[in-house]
Amino acid sequence: MNSYVIYLAPALGIFGLLVMWYKSAWVSKQDAGDDNMKELAGHIADGAMAFLKAEWKVLSIFVVITAALLAYSGTIHEIDGRQIHSHWLIAFAFIIGAVFSATAGFIGMKVATKANVRTTQAARTSLKQALKVSFTGGTVMGLGVAGLAVLGLGGLFIAFLAIFADLGANQVRTAIEVLTGFSLGAESIALFSRVGGGIYTKAADVGADLVGKVEAGIPEDDVRNPATIADNVGDNVGDVAGMGADLFGSYVATILATMVLGQEIKVKDSFGGMSPILLPMVICGLGIVFSIIGTMLVRIKDDKSNVQNALNVGNWTSMLLTVIASLPVVLWMLPDGPISLRSTTFTKLGVFAAIVVGTIVGAIMSFVTEYYTAMGKKPVNSIVQQSSTGHATNIIGGLAVGMKSTVIPILTLAGGIIASYYFAGLYGVAIAAAGMMATTAMQLAIDAFGPIADNAGGIAEMSQLPPEVRERTDNLDAVGNTTAATGKGFAIASAALTALALFAAFVGMAGIDRIDIYKANVLAGLFVGGMIPFIFSALCIQAVGKAAMDMVQEVRRQFREIPGIMEYKAQPEYEKCVAISTKASLREMMMPGAIALITPVVVGFTFGPEVLGGLLAGVTVSGVLMGIFQSNAGGAWDNAKKSFEKGVLINGEMVYKGSEPHKASVTGDTVGDPFKDTSGPSMNILIKLMSIVSLVIAPYIYGIGQ
Repeated sequence: MNSYVIYLAPALGIFGLLVMWYKSAWVSKQDAGDDNMKELAGHIADGAMAFLKAEWKVLSIFVVITAALLAYSGTIHEIDGRQIHSHWLIAFAFIIGAVFSATAGFIGMKVATKANVRTTQAARTSLKQALKVSFTGGTVMGLGVAGLAVLGLGGLFIAFLAIFADLGANQVRTAIEVLTGFSLGAESIALFSRVGGGIYTKAADVGADLVGKVEAGIPEDDVRNPATIADNVGDNVGDVAGMGADLFGSYVATILATMVLGQEIKVKDSFGGMSPILLPMVICGLGIVFSIIGTMLVRIKDDKSNVQNALNVGNWTSMLLTVIASLPVVLWMLPDGPISLRSTTFTKLGVFAAIVVGTIVGAIMSFVTEYYTAMGKKPVNSIVQQSSTGHATNIIGGLAVGMKSTVIPILTLAGGIIASYYFAGLYGVAIAAAGMMATTAMQLAIDAFGPIADNAGGIAEMSQLPPEVRERTDNLDAVGNTTAATGKGFAIASAALTALALFAAFVGMAGIDRIDIYKANVLAGLFVGGMIPFIFSALCIQAVGKAAMDMVQEVRRQFREIPGIMEYKAQPEYEKCVAISTKASLREMMMPGAIALITPVVVGFTFGPEVLGGLLAGVTVSGVLMGIFQSNAGGAWDNAKKSFEKGVLINGEMVYKGSEPHKASVTGDTVGDPFKDTSGPSMNILIKLMSIVSLVIAPYIYGIGQ
């Protein structure tokens, strides 16, 4: 056996983390500007860290209780004479997954709160330097997430193989079943971080928009706006820390789903029969290397250069290199001849073809999302034009754009599932998702630079720097809005493929061979599953609405009761707005999280695996649609608003910021905020988390309801 290959993935993870530390040190060395800029950045960093500490205190209780339950489940080795291949170490894997997920978010937030003010200072020089600083900050986060994921999965897998060496034929199966705890921990923290961070950031954003922009007629990032610090803190805890934990969980779940199916494949190879298990980790490890190469290609010449094109060059290069490198890796690792999984037979070239399919699906999702959310494109322009007739038509236009944006992605996903299954069965579907997620480090670098640029613009506004500085940061921020929407589309596409792979693994572990929707209870489960993304979204949006009302009232109170704010003679009480967002997010994130974690357990132990399978099918289909719709509608509304800040042509007349159509676009953007930053991006975590919970309990619900 070529035993060294098992160490390749964690070694590449360590390499990614080393590059991350180097780039983080580079960001820290950049000029942070004058004392006023440093003070403002300090307020933002302190607020972000205070929120994370408060969130971690709450989540630590959840982690301890869940770990105890998992440890107990690991002591059950037999049910009705049937062997359960579990171990109390699943609790240890769960804790490591939770800690790594939280660490991924922390790394991103820490560098973002350093890079924001340094991007502002760089923007005083040129757009080129501002992009370099903000994108390097995003790169640190991307490499941190990917490096920790590959190191954690690979390292734990090696450790568990050694621990379970005396189990013989059950060694690999038990190691992988225990490893599901790592993914469960990662996805659990991701859900709470994404929902909690999303509630925080959008409550502050809505308050800053409605009272600052619409009522007081000042920019949301104006130093006179009491919610401005909370708004900028929110960019870090929601769009950076929350997003980092989100994609960490997605990355881990995708690799794990492929490993779970891979352990069912019996092959004779040079790797002890483990090539289908090790392959996704090796490909994702190589994806880190090619992501690093891609980040080096993101550069522009001057202020007139197209930032989006520069990002695309790096992105497509890293994806293309990963696909090219996958061919020799697949040919080297997988054996010649037919490979069988359940009722399908395929070849190693079929596996490579599935990887290509996954990459194509990811690329199409990116193109479509960019089309529906980018400034200057027809969908966003249609919302701009409809803003001229008022707030209601702006809302109607945004909803229509979001709904239409689901058509091509769903057809693409359907085609991708059929094609990848044709080439390599269920393993092909899973490896297609792994191929799509291989360049997560690059995807996240592109995604994370946006919030850094947004913060940089806020600091520029609060510091009253020259207009050209804000123009440069706004240029980056507008592109960041599109890349953020693209990243969410990418994540939801991977969730659909991963959920199908996890679903297939669940069916195998639960001892059922099909889901029969002709059965009344299974059909009922399907309907209930389809409903869950709606109630989940409703709770998230309602939470933002409640917190935003508190924020609006507080901002109004400060404008009313603190004389001199508007004349720059008195400083607003920023900390009270920060406290409102913190309390609201921690309070309101519990119910959506409970739905995702408890529902599969209740349904599984009450009605059995087949009904639970129906529930998962409903959640997956409904959740994918809701995720695409909400993320794209929110992104389109946001960039419609930003279009007015640049100036738009309506009925032959140029219309700018401060006009009535612009105020209508602010309303649309405000409605879209919880869509695109709270409930929408949470859908992919909801889908995968419910699938992973089902996978963990599958051995214990075997035979129930049959």
